[in-house]
Amino acid sequence: MTTVETNGVTLGVEHFGDAAAPLVLLAGGTTMLSWPDALCQALARRGRHVVRYDLRDSGASTTVDPEVPAYTLRDLAADAAALARELDDRPAHLAGIGVGGMVAQVAALDHPDAFSALTLVGTRPVAPGPVDDDLPDHDAATMGRLFSRSMPDWSDRAAVAEFAAGGAKILGDDPDAARATAAHRWDRTPGTEPAVQMANHLGTVFAKLDCTPRWRERLFELAIPTLVVHGRRDPFFPLGNGEALAREIPGARLLVLERAATAIPAAAADEVAAAMLAL
Repeated sequence: MTTVETNGVTLGVEHFGDAAAPLVLLAGGTTMLSWPDALCQALARRGRHVVRYDLRDSGASTTVDPEVPAYTLRDLAADAAALARELDDRPAHLAGIGVGGMVAQVAALDHPDAFSALTLVGTRPVAPGPVDDDLPDHDAATMGRLFSRSMPDWSDRAAVAEFAAGGAKILGDDPDAARATAAHRWDRTPGTEPAVQMANHLGTVFAKLDCTPRWRERLFELAIPTLVVHGRRDPFFPLGNGEALAREIPGARLLVLERAATAIPAAAADEVAAAMLAL
């Protein structure tokens, strides 16, 4: 892992594969660890230079105040485009997961020359907050269980890891994988300040972020090959959100992971990598 200075900020990045190979840029949701090692390695084995990175206010990227972000979704999109150009002269395959998928959509719309393909995983075509009437919202019962839990002691690595494992179990993800990822994420979080830890582990910065104007009505403008990947069992952004993206982006392909919820299971890494590179 290292950092790259671009667009006036520092972004934490990790490289996989041959740096001379075509670039696949993975936008974190919000940290790079939203992308499993198995998928990064599978893409690298297939001849790609894979770079996953932390969004601002997470991981090794510029962290100031996640509770009052002095930037917008458009700035995060500009970060993606600037990083892609910094890493390779050729247009990159951009992928975003969760809220990182929102960054990726706007980046591809606002900076079309920077990207040659787009992958959107477990995301939706509108910003956090009230959802459009035709899109399924978070599953209420699941969210009730998820958000009724007490916050952990953010200075206690083991407690944070167990909190993540418990959340994964509620969501339908692998608790063991979530526990290991959370411990790694805790190690990469700059300090134990609760707001910073929550931004890293829960993506809370997006609750404060200015995500206007809307972009869903512009999805028809996307003119690059696009893959939409969605877990059949996702209760956070239910499958109808991915189906809407696939309908509204011209020529987009939808890959439904039958046994997945919000995370990409390691067992699906090869399937997802193959689908991404078939664009």
